[in-house]
Amino acid sequence: MNRTRTFFLMVSLTILFVIVGGSVGGKQGAIMAFLMAAAMNFFSYWFSDKMILRRYRASEVGPDHGTRLYPIVADLTRKANLPMPKVFVIPERNPNAFATGRNPQHAAVAATEGILALLDDNELAAVMAHELAHVKHRDMLTGTIAATFAGAIAMIGQFARFGVGDQGRRNNPLGMLLIAIGAPLGAMLIRMAVSRTREYAADQGGADISGQPLALASALGKLQKGMKASPLAHGNPAHSHMFIMNPFFGGLQKMFSTHPPPEERIHRLRLLADKMQT
Repeated sequence: MNRTRTFFLMVSLTILFVIVGGSVGGKQGAIMAFLMAAAMNFFSYWFSDKMILRRYRASEVGPDHGTRLYPIVADLTRKANLPMPKVFVIPERNPNAFATGRNPQHAAVAATEGILALLDDNELAAVMAHELAHVKHRDMLTGTIAATFAGAIAMIGQFARFGVGDQGRRNNPLGMLLIAIGAPLGAMLIRMAVSRTREYAADQGGADISGQPLALASALGKLQKGMKASPLAHGNPAHSHMFIMNPFFGGLQKMFSTHPPPEERIHRLRLLADKMQT
């Protein structure tokens, strides 16, 4: 169901792009906006691992480092039949974790010092299994494609604001408003829906890898409280989709959150646990 929903959301983004692009800039304008957005987002796709890890001052750890994180990830990687990713620790009190990398062969997982201090071994394993599910599902690629179409639609909206398009459209203030504001907003909402759908899929995939959906449910409950007690000190809201839980909350962040409500995720994991026991 998550895969089907992701597919239809991506199709919706594509259709919106075609309609808006054709209305404002015609075929050439739409292609130009798409290529510009693709160039920016696929640069991020190829180099995001290095940029994000450097941004959060992550330090790589190995089997001899002494932290429990590496052996937990190594065990989960074997269970998931994935190549061993690079493992990083972030010097940050906010309890969180994320995965990055363009494919399973070039993946990295990172956990903050805060999450290592907060969770027990089973909960930490469940969280890292969630991140490995993102790697296995190639969610970095899915997110990049969604960001490309949403970015292209936003650019076309900017074209409309500056009067690009046919004369009839420029003489229709309501039509211009819908294209300049409504279309980019709709694209952003669809992109957020893609991200939330992939989070549900990673929760389920992580539970399959670790075999402990209740441990992930417990971890999410602890993380929700822990993040409010220790907000992310040096973060960028543009990176919110990468973390297991959105570290930015309040105001518009709640409305446009890249993550489903923790309560709903916990509820689904408990249902999944009941199903796995029967």
